[in-house]
Amino acid sequence: MVNRSTPPQSSNPEKPDKAQAILAGALPVFTKHGYAAASMDRIASAAGVSKPTLYNYFQDKQGLFIALIHQLTQNNSQLILSLPTEPDLQTPPEQVLRQMATAVLEEFANNPALLTLMRLIIGESERFPELAQTHVREIIKPLMERLSLYLASQPQLKLSDPVVAARIFTGSLVHYLIIQNILHGSEILPLERDRMVNGLIQLLTAGEAEGAV
Repeated sequence: MVNRSTPPQSSNPEKPDKAQAILAGALPVFTKHGYAAASMDRIASAAGVSKPTLYNYFQDKQGLFIALIHQLTQNNSQLILSLPTEPDLQTPPEQVLRQMATAVLEEFANNPALLTLMRLIIGESERFPELAQTHVREIIKPLMERLSLYLASQPQLKLSDPVVAARIFTGSLVHYLIIQNILHGSEILPLERDRMVNGLIQLLTAGEAEGAV
């Protein structure tokens, strides 16, 4: 069995990676049927593999779902996990945070599957609390911890609580995505992406700006 949260890598690049084929087949099944009705039989059929092969790569549906989230959030995760945890005198935090916020919002805008999975996780969280908790524990928590460490390592920001600042940063982006995309509120509460990002960065770097005066 493989780790339930990490997509396995193919050891033979000349052969199709069945794990990736399974993940590719699982996405439309989860999208069409939701988490509860997305059976392993349906996923195996969509992926073109046998059910034993499916279980050989992923021990259960929850592990497969978390692996799919890992795959779809890989770009954003790598961006955040690559943040330095020591003072960076070369790149201003304003630039780093702006690039990160823009990249995250662009990734969601260009990859509708991410929004679909967000809807699924939120919608199924009451019936499947363990699924939601696993998502928080294995994906969100490491990213929040890394972002908090980065913010704490930038004394020029003068943040009294980097953990809260990290929550404000990520929470603002998630709230923006939910209102604009998931709840279809872009026409009711219009807010341009760049304006949102600029305001958020100004909020987090206010202490740095005051210190420069």
